[in-house]
Amino acid sequence: MGPMARAGLDKEPSEVAAMFDAVAGKYDRTNDVMSMGQDRAWRRATIAAIDAQPGETVLDLAAGTGTSSEPLADAGVRVIPCDLSVGMLTVGHQRRPDLPFVAGNALALPFADESFDAVTISFGLRNVPDVETALAEMLRVARPGGRLVVCEFSTPRRKAFRAVYNGYLTQALPRVARAVSKESEAYTYLAESIRDWPDQRELGLTIKRAGWQDVAYRNLSGGIVALHRATRASA
Repeated sequence: MGPMARAGLDKEPSEVAAMFDAVAGKYDRTNDVMSMGQDRAWRRATIAAIDAQPGETVLDLAAGTGTSSEPLADAGVRVIPCDLSVGMLTVGHQRRPDLPFVAGNALALPFADESFDAVTISFGLRNVPDVETALAEMLRVARPGGRLVVCEFSTPRRKAFRAVYNGYLTQALPRVARAVSKESEAYTYLAESIRDWPDQRELGLTIKRAGWQDVAYRNLSGGIVALHRATRASA
């Protein structure tokens, strides 16, 4: 795997935000089609890993339209959905005006030190130009003993399945995206960023280098997705 840059892609954060602004209205439906419904199971697994209790405060980064934040809010957790794409946040606010959507950059989070019991990011870490800096920012805003949960596309464990999956990413996924969305550039970018993303072990080591402790992961859907967990040292 290549270095932890941003999947070797050269788009600026503003360009990435603009791409997702353009697809915001159909983003959730398109993801459901392209993942064959697996995205719902991945979200449930992420919520379980966060293990937030009523009254706790959770920062949900790359929250998009807030689909990852809704189950937390509905369970009595104070969740702050944060995303770089104002278009995504606008769609989310229209659907869930009760959620406090915040526009923010993962490299310079607009939150005070030690603000959150847990920080989570789903399918957004690949889009950050400096992953280790973003993880250090997440550590900064987490309280001592606070938790990190990263849900991200990863590397299928079985070699034969990996070959089939890579074929899907490079050939089938862009075609599916064109069929369901006029704005296919974001999904071509998605396929490239998944293909070039570090594997489970490498991402785990990067999380550890950023200062997090007790780093562990488990595979979902045979390693198509990996769920990384870590904690901030207690005071």
